[in-house]
Amino acid sequence: MPPLKGSSKTGATTKIRGSAKLQAPPLYRVILHNDNYTTRDFVVWVLREVFRKAELEAVSIMLSVHQKGVGVAGVYPFQIAETKTEQVRQLAERHEFPLLCTFEPDI
Repeated sequence: MPPLKGSSKTGATTKIRGSAKLQAPPLYRVILHNDNYTTRDFVVWVLREVFRKAELEAVSIMLSVHQKGVGVAGVYPFQIAETKTEQVRQLAERHEFPLLCTFEPDI
C-alpha cells in the first residue's frame, strides 16, 4: 500500500499550514527633471543605457522631460529605483551635466 500524502516512511505526518499570501513590494517612479544644460541626446542615451528603453520610447520620455519639465523613466521596487537614480547621478556627473533624477512612491 502506498504511503499517504504528508506521511513518511517513519510514520510521521506533516501538517500543512495555511498558505501565506505574498504582497508585491511598493513601487517607486524614477523621474528625470528638465534643466537648461543637459543635452537631449544625453537624456536619450541615459534612458537607453540605464533604463533599457527602446529608441522611440526614450525619445518620447525625453520630449516629456523637455516640454513638461519632468518625465517618468520607469517604475520599480525601492532598491532598484534607488540604484537607477544613483547610476543616473554618477553618469551625469561624469559627463558634466546637471541632470537631476529623483524617485518617489508610485501612488
